[in-house]
Amino acid sequence: MRLSALTGGSESAQVTGFAIDHRKVAPGTVFGAFAGARFNGEDFIAQAIADGAVAIVARPEVRVEGAVHIAASEPREAFARLASKFFAPYPETVVAVTGTNGKTSTVELTRQLWRMAGFNAASIGTLGVTTAGDQAKTGLTTPDIVTFLSNVAGLEREGVTHLAFEASSHGLSQYRTEGLPVQAAAFTNLSRDHLDYHGDMDSYLAAKLRLFSEVVAPGGKAVVWMDDPASEKVVRTALERGLGVLGVGERGDTLRLIARSPTQYGQSLTIEAEGGTHKVNLPLIGAYQAANALTAAGLALATGGPLATVLANLARVQPVRGRLERAVVTRAGAPVYVDYAHTPDAIEAAIAALRPHARGRIIILIGAGGDRDKGKRPEMGAAAIRLADHVVVTDDNPRTEDAAAIRRDVMAGAPGAVEVAGRREAIAEAIAEAGADDIVLLTGKGHEQGQIVGDLVLPFDDVTVARECAA
Repeated sequence: MRLSALTGGSESAQVTGFAIDHRKVAPGTVFGAFAGARFNGEDFIAQAIADGAVAIVARPEVRVEGAVHIAASEPREAFARLASKFFAPYPETVVAVTGTNGKTSTVELTRQLWRMAGFNAASIGTLGVTTAGDQAKTGLTTPDIVTFLSNVAGLEREGVTHLAFEASSHGLSQYRTEGLPVQAAAFTNLSRDHLDYHGDMDSYLAAKLRLFSEVVAPGGKAVVWMDDPASEKVVRTALERGLGVLGVGERGDTLRLIARSPTQYGQSLTIEAEGGTHKVNLPLIGAYQAANALTAAGLALATGGPLATVLANLARVQPVRGRLERAVVTRAGAPVYVDYAHTPDAIEAAIAALRPHARGRIIILIGAGGDRDKGKRPEMGAAAIRLADHVVVTDDNPRTEDAAAIRRDVMAGAPGAVEVAGRREAIAEAIAEAGADDIVLLTGKGHEQGQIVGDLVLPFDDVTVARECAA
């Protein structure tokens, strides 16, 4: 493809690819020179040109010699727009999900609903790239723009027609979700997370609102979980953009949740929609999983799914990996659940989901990640100690921080909790504590297959370790 076809100018250079890592530049590459958290891409412009870059996307004041300078005040956005033209075409139906919690479950449940309706569907997010027959890791909730667009284009070549992807606040603020024809977007909820990056809750919400104010295609749809305090701002933003709004939840007008009651392996939902009352036996436990499922159903409706089909398929969805996943039942008879909850709100929601199913105690294991928002650590401890019956505080992903110092931060909000160094030892402690009527909840890592200690990723899977300890 000629550079002129991407820019609309007269440049004749042949473009062979896009890169934001100077080490991946080859002859014909368009290089994005951005200032990042650890490196400044502008420092590598000369090297990129020497390696064959034909164009550099950078700020206007940056010096570029020997290649076309595509100047932009926001180079990340300009780069994304150009790259989207290069990698096209994409699946014909694309939706995105943002929110603090529930993104992974919602995109995966949306994929399942589409698949059951007969479509070749995929999802991209924390679990990686998921299709009907495969799952590949990407390493981030929202990968870099080059990886993201090339993955999406690859799915289209494989025959995927429907795609649901997670739009994280980082990804939205760094223009890693641009250029796709996004027909609908969903908002799940907002609670404290990533303030080490965004600074305050207003900036955090503003990043998520970009999905509705800029990313969704004109005339698209917004599916909003109406029972969250931030939903009013989301709806206002969507309406100002001219998007159609589908409200779901107890305050929703499209899928209104009338009643919810636990069953042995899930819950019974009563939903008001299209002038009628409908019963759905959802095979997932907990209020927050009902919220994710209804939001996914809203996306299925927003993309043309008939109500009767969507609701019938809700009764057939499968649990999502690491989201209230039942790992094992101990010798004493206590079920052990693994959940990705790593914010105060998510911990509360996970405990609330399990409480109706516990005849005895809820025993919870919590920890907090290193090099991340420190302010939420005591709040996580406080949520656990307030709502669970026995709390074990241990290590999550310490990264470059001292694990003991992280545990102290969590313990500061959890007086009376038991502190156990070493995640495997702590899981063993929690399982040994449980009697026949108790439930064990292991939070924080969910689907993750490794534990990050320093710069190393050590093999670790909560489900596997729980089964080994229970045995």
